[in-house]
Amino acid sequence: MKPVYAVLLLAALAATPAAAQKAPPPDRGSPAAVDAVRQAVRDDKRALVGKNMQLSEAEAKRFWPIYDEYQQTLDKSLRRRVVAMQGFMFRDKPVTNLAAKQYATEMLAIDEAEVKARRSMRNRVMRALPAVKAARYMQLEEKIRAVQDYDAAAAVPLAR
Repeated sequence: MKPVYAVLLLAALAATPAAAQKAPPPDRGSPAAVDAVRQAVRDDKRALVGKNMQLSEAEAKRFWPIYDEYQQTLDKSLRRRVVAMQGFMFRDKPVTNLAAKQYATEMLAIDEAEVKARRSMRNRVMRALPAVKAARYMQLEEKIRAVQDYDAAAAVPLAR
């Protein structure tokens, strides 16, 4: 397996739930806090979100189906992104202008689909929860996504 693909695959697996672990709150930007978020997501993203959301039983009943559906959408998007990156980076021949344009177009289409999914999720969460808790969830997703995006970007070399 190619090293970059392996790292991206690990990033994809990090987004899926695993065994429950104690999750630190992702509320600071220090390197240690970023590492804590990264590890908590790898251990169990759902537990991290649950711990930080402090949902009542009724709120949880409304929130978790929305969360689960959004995570499935993110997983599909990540797989699509990995396939696009793999097709672009691991070519048997030099990258052409046409291949670069196709790659850029696909990556933008993936970004647009993610924005659409995030907007839909946000609207549903805002209806299901008090606004402060809905905003807290949006912040959690943004922090988690920032760490995952950084890890993926660090693993992928620039086109040559």
